[in-house]
Amino acid sequence: MSEPIKVLLVDDQNLLRTGFRLVLEGDPEITVVGEAGDGSAAIDAVATFAPDVVLMDVRMPTMDGITATGHIIEAHPEVKVIILTTFDLDEYAFSGLQAGASAFLLKDVPPEELIQAVKVVASGDAVVAPRVTARLLETFVRGAEKHDQKSATETTAEEDPLLNELTEREKEVLMLVAAGKSNQEIAVELFLSISTVKTHVRGILAKLYLRDRIQAVVYAYETGLVVPSQGLDY
Repeated sequence: MSEPIKVLLVDDQNLLRTGFRLVLEGDPEITVVGEAGDGSAAIDAVATFAPDVVLMDVRMPTMDGITATGHIIEAHPEVKVIILTTFDLDEYAFSGLQAGASAFLLKDVPPEELIQAVKVVASGDAVVAPRVTARLLETFVRGAEKHDQKSATETTAEEDPLLNELTEREKEVLMLVAAGKSNQEIAVELFLSISTVKTHVRGILAKLYLRDRIQAVVYAYETGLVVPSQGLDY
């Protein structure tokens, strides 16, 4: 039997940490190794407990969860961070993804979805980019355009030379990943096997030096490969 997934809980509310602990430790494949009440304490706790996954709140005293996520990912790239937020269209969640988080979840997520997210993120595959992630990115990319003279639509994919390393098929797959499609949906749309899609996704991540498919979604928006309202299907 493999070792349980080690989880660190970070939230400034004791009651929420207790609730998450009860849910997660109800699964024999997960163990909560520690807790922290702010971002600064979270950084120390990661060094102490070496968790596989960190459940990270964003609005906390001393140091917010986004800043802490950046520090944790830089110092411990093997650690996966799941951002916890109250609203799905939350600028903090967007910033968390940019900082290197592998996923974000609403705080009122059903217990079974929380457990599944932790397991999938710990596996290294990351949570499949849900359509709400694509909508989140679209909302804040569009908002950024209003404060930037150079709009995202003027940014072309060719501006990043790494994209030239992708095959045409890999670019197709990346576009569909950015649209929030699952591997199964991509396989159906491109008439490929799921294993072939997984191979393409791994190749894309390796060539673009990305951690997981959530980061691929962020990358696709930031480089202009996908622009707001392009190819999104909610």
